[in-house]
Amino acid sequence: MTTKDDKMLSTEFCGMRFDTPLVLLSGCVGFGEEYTRVEGFSNRDVGAVCLKGTTLEARLGNAPHRVYETPGGMLNAIGLQNPGARYVVDTILPTLDFEETRFIANIAGSTVEEYAEVARIFDDSSVDAIEINISCPNVKAGGVAFGNDPEMSARVVEAVRRATTKPLITKLSPNQTDIAASASRCIEAGTDGFAVINTLMGMAIDIEQRAPILGNRQGGLSGPAIKPVALLKTHQVYQVCRPHGIPIIGQGGIASAQDALEFLIAGASAVGVGTALFYDPLICPKINAGIAEYLDRHKIPEVSQLVGSLATAPPAPACGN
Repeated sequence: MTTKDDKMLSTEFCGMRFDTPLVLLSGCVGFGEEYTRVEGFSNRDVGAVCLKGTTLEARLGNAPHRVYETPGGMLNAIGLQNPGARYVVDTILPTLDFEETRFIANIAGSTVEEYAEVARIFDDSSVDAIEINISCPNVKAGGVAFGNDPEMSARVVEAVRRATTKPLITKLSPNQTDIAASASRCIEAGTDGFAVINTLMGMAIDIEQRAPILGNRQGGLSGPAIKPVALLKTHQVYQVCRPHGIPIIGQGGIASAQDALEFLIAGASAVGVGTALFYDPLICPKINAGIAEYLDRHKIPEVSQLVGSLATAPPAPACGN
């Protein structure tokens, strides 16, 4: 990027300076090193990288199949395969280049206590922030996902808030009745920011075997198919966040500069790129260039000035002759 683009694209998120508004999403780039093996790829093209979801103890994840391509998207049911929080902090983090970009830990758990313990481990580490994955099932509540209940979500945020002084980003699930109500409770509980949205739940069936294709039966749907839902949820959460100055990472199906711009206009301060990386690992510089071109064309000096600039009503139709 040119010096001019550097200034236009840099933004602040939860007190952190992001060189660009792009964030690589958890689960899509391993622990920050996976795509660095691709020629031409650089973590310097993004403002932050969200590390793979991490639990207290190591997990093998779900039985195969764990990934399935769908029209306009992808189902995944990885099952949080990871080597455990202590291994990530002691062995993986020292190998990352923190001069390239920001690194955000993504934490998960089956109980409120586990979330807090994982947060304490990452609090004493070099990560810049902690993202809370509240889409995990609460074993003490019969497997109900934390993120589908505003009160359960708030309990997790409260526990993690007590366990760390690092910026907290709560990843909201779209699989709930009122995402705005959940956002409101999480703000009261102490979150500093949001990631909106996590995947939508879906499934695929092998009609010859008459059996689920995914070993877990169901999985999370990502990719362009969910973009309209993600865009609406981002705008709904922005209405709650705006009075409090709480920033949002908008995510879900972003595959072009236009997609990213829509999320910024809807209220996101940063935008997440995930599934698109699987078919175009070098997509981030293209998105950055498109955002910079748009800002220049509209004479907007900084990307932050675009955030939440959605008009209150659609433009009137042009009159015919």
